[in-house]
Amino acid sequence: MSEKKWFIIDAKDKVVGRLATKIATILIGKNKADFTPGNDNGDFVVVINSDSVIFTGKKLDHKFYYRNTGYPGGLRSKKARDLMNDDSPEVIKKAVKGMLPKNKWQDKLISRLRVYGSDIHPHKAQKLESLEV
Repeated sequence: MSEKKWFIIDAKDKVVGRLATKIATILIGKNKADFTPGNDNGDFVVVINSDSVIFTGKKLDHKFYYRNTGYPGGLRSKKARDLMNDDSPEVIKKAVKGMLPKNKWQDKLISRLRVYGSDIHPHKAQKLESLEV
């Protein structure tokens, strides 16, 4: 198992889907030459400025995020615009989680993702490598 690196990505004026694919690739470890399916080769990713990501087309008004309370009739939905106003890091987390493999690794990989709405974050000590998307 290789040494885990920490990457920082500035999400200012980036498209959500394209940003999420790059993040998912790093979390899984497919960007490394020694990638092997089934091995834990992924790195940590810190995303800043999630408040200023953009959606293409009319997705802000037409895209819905769903969740269920677990009770009958408990389906709740929220427009992308409302979720961006309430909790913008959650938009990126949901996009990345949907691109991760649906197996026992998914929770472990998504725990390596840190998303912050502004450029202030507590990860100065991790020697972050800047990554351009």
